[in-house]
Amino acid sequence: MGVGISAGGLAGTVAAWGGVGTISSVDLRRLHPDLMERTAHLEKAPDARERIDAANCEALDREIRRARALSGGHGLIAVNVMRALSAYADYVRQSLASGVDAIVVGAGLPLDLPELAQEHPHVALIPILSDARGVQVVVRRWMKRGRLPDAIVLEHPRLAGGHLGAARVADLSDRRFDFDVAVPEVQAFLAREGIEREIPLIVAGGIATHADVQRMQALGAAAVQLGTAFAVTVESDAAEAFKQVLARARPDDLVEFTSVAGLPARAVRTPWLDKYLRLEARMQAMAHPKRRCNMGFDCLAKCGLRDGVPEMGQFCIDQQLGHALEGDQQRGLFFRGAGRLPFGEAIRPVQDLLRWLLGQPVNGAVLGA
Repeated sequence: MGVGISAGGLAGTVAAWGGVGTISSVDLRRLHPDLMERTAHLEKAPDARERIDAANCEALDREIRRARALSGGHGLIAVNVMRALSAYADYVRQSLASGVDAIVVGAGLPLDLPELAQEHPHVALIPILSDARGVQVVVRRWMKRGRLPDAIVLEHPRLAGGHLGAARVADLSDRRFDFDVAVPEVQAFLAREGIEREIPLIVAGGIATHADVQRMQALGAAAVQLGTAFAVTVESDAAEAFKQVLARARPDDLVEFTSVAGLPARAVRTPWLDKYLRLEARMQAMAHPKRRCNMGFDCLAKCGLRDGVPEMGQFCIDQQLGHALEGDQQRGLFFRGAGRLPFGEAIRPVQDLLRWLLGQPVNGAVLGA
């Protein structure tokens, strides 16, 4: 949902209809021409990282305010922050200062999130994990700090899009991630700790119908989280061409690979990704540490390209995701979940998607028409 796919426009609309609208915090300056003009030329400047991070925090504040205005006081506004980001702590602090309702953290274990948010006890803290082992690690560490997660997202690596919660691509189909295994195992752990009523579970990955929602609730989930289905809505902050790439992708168009962040990832096989995968082994064999980040702001705390890690991806993820945001089908990296979309190739309003997921009638009317 980043760079820029789920920003204030999408998040605010989801909240306006009673949902939890989530802003992806990554490189949001790309949605603001004045901030891009201020920072796009800084690649070789000695203070590039500080100035670009400051611009991104300003953009994050703007998007939170935009979402809040669109929500009209309904629903909740959350911000997703990748733990793998170099500016992770800065984005968390900015989100808290800007008055979000929840912080959602994935792409790593957010063991320090309670300390970062200790002055904001009323903001919900929600880690994204994929199995019972990860849940145990986070919950036990947080308990020592006197804080429990306000909810936990259990994201299935075989079904979700973007960065995935498995150590290797080969592990994506491990049975321990299946919801009928992971949900009961997590519930059993929470029961042993005496906190089963205090931490609701949110499942993510492969949800497309009201029947899917009901099946997850029958397993014990309190809610569901969707990404790709919202990325292709009318109100998504992405270009129309981006939405079409995701909506038209077939199962055999999707590919799993190792991201520059060192995590398995799932995306649409576009010309750029197809070429990269053909050259990946050669590029990894030539991997070596670089003197500086290609883009000047070290967006990841650990980067396979910058740090020369041969078993990690060898491309600039911010650059490729930026091309995708613009709808550049030749150069973009288009993350996508593995499941079918509720409306096939159709681009429908958020209202229609929410009604569909709630089992309500959906007609052809366009929101606001």
